[in-house]
Amino acid sequence: MSASTVFDLPISGMTCASCAGRVERALRKVPGAAQVSVNLATETARVEAPAQALPALVEAVRQAGYEASMPDAAAPDPDDAQRHLRNERLAVTAAVLLALPLVLPMLLQPFGVHWMLPAWAQFALATPVQFILGARFYRAAWKAVRAAAGNMDLLVALGTSAGYGLSLYQWANAPLGVEPHLYFEASAVVIALVLLGKYLESRAKRQTASAIRALEALRPERALRVLDGREEDVPISQLRLHDLVRVKPGERFPVDGEVIEGSSHADEALISGESLPVPKHPGDPVTGGAINGEGQLLVRTLALGTETVLARIIRLVEDAQAAKAPIQKLVDRVSQVFVPAVLVIALITLLGWWWYGAPLETALINAVAVLVIACPCALGLATPAAIMAGTGVAARHGILIKDAEALERAHAVNRVVFDKTGTLTSGSPRIVHSLAAVADEAQLLRLAGALQQGSEHPLAKAVLSACSEHGLDVPSVSDSQSLTGRGIAGVVEQRQLALGNRRLLEDSQLQPGELAGKAHAWEAEGRTLSWLIERAPQPQVLGLLAFGDSLKPGAAEAVRSLRARGVSSHLLTGDNRGSAKVVADALGIEDVYAEVLPADKAATVAVLKRDGVVAMVGDGINDAPALAAADIGIAMGGGTDVAMQAAGITLMRGDPRLVPAALEISRKTYAKIRQNLFWAFIYNLVGIPLAAFGLLNPVLAGAAMALSSVSVVSNALWLKTWKPDNDQQEAP
Repeated sequence: MSASTVFDLPISGMTCASCAGRVERALRKVPGAAQVSVNLATETARVEAPAQALPALVEAVRQAGYEASMPDAAAPDPDDAQRHLRNERLAVTAAVLLALPLVLPMLLQPFGVHWMLPAWAQFALATPVQFILGARFYRAAWKAVRAAAGNMDLLVALGTSAGYGLSLYQWANAPLGVEPHLYFEASAVVIALVLLGKYLESRAKRQTASAIRALEALRPERALRVLDGREEDVPISQLRLHDLVRVKPGERFPVDGEVIEGSSHADEALISGESLPVPKHPGDPVTGGAINGEGQLLVRTLALGTETVLARIIRLVEDAQAAKAPIQKLVDRVSQVFVPAVLVIALITLLGWWWYGAPLETALINAVAVLVIACPCALGLATPAAIMAGTGVAARHGILIKDAEALERAHAVNRVVFDKTGTLTSGSPRIVHSLAAVADEAQLLRLAGALQQGSEHPLAKAVLSACSEHGLDVPSVSDSQSLTGRGIAGVVEQRQLALGNRRLLEDSQLQPGELAGKAHAWEAEGRTLSWLIERAPQPQVLGLLAFGDSLKPGAAEAVRSLRARGVSSHLLTGDNRGSAKVVADALGIEDVYAEVLPADKAATVAVLKRDGVVAMVGDGINDAPALAAADIGIAMGGGTDVAMQAAGITLMRGDPRLVPAALEISRKTYAKIRQNLFWAFIYNLVGIPLAAFGLLNPVLAGAAMALSSVSVVSNALWLKTWKPDNDQQEAP
């Protein structure tokens, strides 16, 4: 059997949850199709199937009464969407202008004005609304009938046709010279209101997808390639790995790469959510789509096309918006029986009123009201609209949510387990203590820095960084040699020196002397110690350096923020207990699991899951099993691809404060989903009985139906105003 591929099929013609459910069921019947998910808000179907099944998938959608496009077709033109909205606006305007004279007498009646258009005028105004502007409902309803199914369009077509037909019947059978009671205004106004609702819904759905469009707009189309000293303007598609690209001030970086020449700042706000410009110097990485600041840079290309950070971000956001949340399963079950149930209720209403003795027209009008108010649109939009808005605004602030299931699980998290190195700490050692036995500490740093020149070891970089911070002049070193497992040695200012661990001290048969007490205390803190000794002419201990990892600036605030939300924090690390306890005490974390092997991290997370919903936060390869074992894995930006693959949420920058922010946006999004589903159900639970008992005329029912869809999408759009709590603190 050939390998399966994930396809995103654009679907046209869906109008409600029943439509989405029918398309999904049709696709599932295609041999080889798996993991089918239809999204009403994005009007796409995501299907995992063999490549050769693609024509069958498209045909299955057509057989179900809808249209599917090939996924490899040209990308949709943004102008097409604008043109579609413009056409919808024209249709709404025409429908309103034609329906307004019909409904005007009803509006004037409370003011004592009793006036009615003649029957022929009502007929002339209502007919184009019914059969020209409302033709879309008949076409979609006919497709549903042919597929032996029902949808919103069928309800609208039946309801308005009944009102229109009853008006014709009343008109034809009215005594000569008597103005009959007609219902042309009901059918025309209902169609006008439904068209208005669909137009507002389309506008709102377009806004929920704005995050993807904003990210796609970051992709430059051309780049200035430097070849043999010449600059040439070329399309991005012509660039190759390791090409040199010139990026001028104010331009977007066209590729992911490394700065070769020049200095500047980069605005990465739309990519990582970082509000402050990031300094860029030779050797620093740059991300395609970020904006270059004040300096001109020469960049070597390191990633192109689908491998760039921006492309992966877009792919993650698209995946999250295309996925179906577990709560949507309830909606899918309801939508399967919704339209048939409404048709039965409408028939019962008609027969019940007629049996009760009401005139046929009263029974029919009440049945029409039932058909019109029952709108499965809101049910279909409730979940995807909230997910699209929530994942979109999260991405804008540097939080990438992998799928809707991760979003739904994250809202219930009450325990967060942090890795230490690279997550809560910077992962780069620095000198936290120093003590000189001879001379002073400045001299101690100078001599240690001299020995470490040219070394790439993290501890060497920490020593040289400390020398630079103190403005020390580091002397040169000669006869430098590595002492395996002990340290490094060399001649500095005609003195034979060595810098290394306790084994170096023992091999040199030297005693720590008065430094022993401090050494013991610092080791208890989990610090890494380096001894500076003089080997000749006079063997002696010159001093002691203690290295530690610094806390990330937002670590303490992240733990406090989680505590304020009722979420407990835990520390899980392979480091020694001393260093783990120092970090935990500094952050106020009570539960510490230290010296845990990578293979045992997942087991520790599994134990914590017994009493709560656990999120694991990490950045390294050794964190991947624990990320996968947790209820929700959160990978820190700058971490490994393996960690990001195992995580449900990826933070685009290594700021621990994004952890509570990620949980917060998931909670808000899930709350919007529940609110939307409540309103979608309540419209029907309240509206259908009111219509059935004659307490709601078709015009008000049409207005309520249109309002239900618009209110659900508008409620979801409130998520776009969300900002992380620390946004103000990050602002310049």
